Amino acid sequence: MLLTYIGILVRIFSNSYLNVFQKLLTNKGEKSSVVNFFTYLGLSGIGLFFINNITFTPDILINVLIMGCLGALGNYFIIKALSIGELSTLAPINSYKPIVAMLIGIFYLKEIPSFPAITGIFLIIGGTFFVLEVKGNTNKTAVLYRVLALIFSGAEAVFIKKVILLSDITSAFFLWAFSGLIFSSIFVTLAGHKLKISSYKYQLLLILAVGVMQYSTNFVFSKINVSYALALFQLSTLLSVFLGANIFKESGFIRKLAGSLIMVAGACIIILF
Repeated sequence: MLLTYIGILVRIFSNSYLNVFQKLLTNKGEKSSVVNFFTYLGLSGIGLFFINNITFTPDILINVLIMGCLGALGNYFIIKALSIGELSTLAPINSYKPIVAMLIGIFYLKEIPSFPAITGIFLIIGGTFFVLEVKGNTNKTAVLYRVLALIFSGAEAVFIKKVILLSDITSAFFLWAFSGLIFSSIFVTLAGHKLKISSYKYQLLLILAVGVMQYSTNFVFSKINVSYALALFQLSTLLSVFLGANIFKESGFIRKLAGSLIMVAGACIIILF
């Protein structure tokens, strides 16, 4: 169980910092679809060094394709949201992700939530009002993109867990990266953006952070229910609020912190009770 807790902590920190690198890249004018493509490209390359023999079955293939599409869409909208919105405002919205995963997990993974989990859901919803009611700082389009991102990534989490159950942690990581590369390639082609990155340092740091985040996510998913894992991951919200205030000088810190604490409390109730 100790390794699970370590995995959760690694995931919390890596997730917060990858959002910072995504925002830094878009602040420098990089296109969201291009950042998304190069991230999956780099991770697919890294995955080749650690991949074991993969046995493909129709069940695995279907889940991988759905996972890749949802993941590529989720990452694209996260980057898009960060390009026009504040990190400290958008990060707490991610606390809704356990709700999405919980609802899908009920039907697909047969993971039934407890009554306290419903209480946690209401706390998460209540905390949102504190985060989003910072006058003059809420970009509605950015919030919409972030909501779309959490819907896609919340659903993706369920299929990641399914692929892990059908294969193993390392194989699931490679399949996640490669399927994401396929769909991000389609998206960047449709967008008509040139495959060019000028901020190599931040792109490489982003690839590293996403790699650490996803592998630690896979490890934790292999140990506990998806919705419970995602609930604990929301502790990264607090770190994101601090990073947004200190790195990007975002305002409304106290109100956002209060809302984040409420949302994190709700997320933790889902797992602790």
